Amino acid sequence: MKALILLLTLTLVAAAQMPTCAVIPGSTQKGDARAFEVETLFDYMNGNSEGYFLYGFQKMAGITCQKGGVDLIFDVSTFTDVESAYGMFTGNADPRVPVEAIGAGGQVTPRKAVFAKDRYYVEIAAEPDGEHSHLLRNAIAAFEKTLAGCTNLPVQLSWFPKEGLEAGFPRLAPQSVLGLRLLKRGYLAHYAHGKAFVVTEASEAEAAALMAKLRERFPPKGETMAGNESFVAEDRYLGSLSFFRKGSHVGGWANVKDADAAALAGQLAASIR
Repeated sequence: MKALILLLTLTLVAAAQMPTCAVIPGSTQKGDARAFEVETLFDYMNGNSEGYFLYGFQKMAGITCQKGGVDLIFDVSTFTDVESAYGMFTGNADPRVPVEAIGAGGQVTPRKAVFAKDRYYVEIAAEPDGEHSHLLRNAIAAFEKTLAGCTNLPVQLSWFPKEGLEAGFPRLAPQSVLGLRLLKRGYLAHYAHGKAFVVTEASEAEAAALMAKLRERFPPKGETMAGNESFVAEDRYLGSLSFFRKGSHVGGWANVKDADAAALAGQLAASIR
């Protein structure tokens, strides 16, 4: 039985991008390599596993390296696609900490370093507590060079206006964009004058059906000229609203203050290529 468990673990590790202590000169491996799938991640992450599942987690490979009395705990998670991996990064990034040019984007704090690259989200945690930024930055930069894949950002990020954009946005909302179940998954950006969003449906027909449901949920106050179809509305909680459909994309603005919701929707629709 133990031999079978070891074989399964090695198989999972081989299927994932496995970190190695060789990227940290002078370090040694502590304990065995780790490997988890959807069914077993809870055993390692406990309640935190749900956050991974939201973004399309598939598997994780990990290893712990020790150097100078510091444990560096590597975990490399594989997600369904580039969008999901980068979404995991932005969804967990600290808006107070600068995003660095590590992979598609990374962050380094005194006790943890993370980055996204291709379908992978990489975390390195340092124990015990202390200031380990230099060690973590060197480790994560070295490992990033060994990790296969692209560093392209999701194209959706380029659709949103840069002026006035709040830190940490735009980012992928893995479910209920704007708190609406109708908007199952999409990109969200916060500004002082409102919240912009874009969701992508599987086809134009499904996007048109979504717009029809939005019209039922938010009775139009007027038709506008953004994309293939668009309208403005008012809501008790989401304030001044605008919705548009452009091909298979549905987007708009909510909680608009001191701005023209229809004009904002037109600008956002025009940016979608």
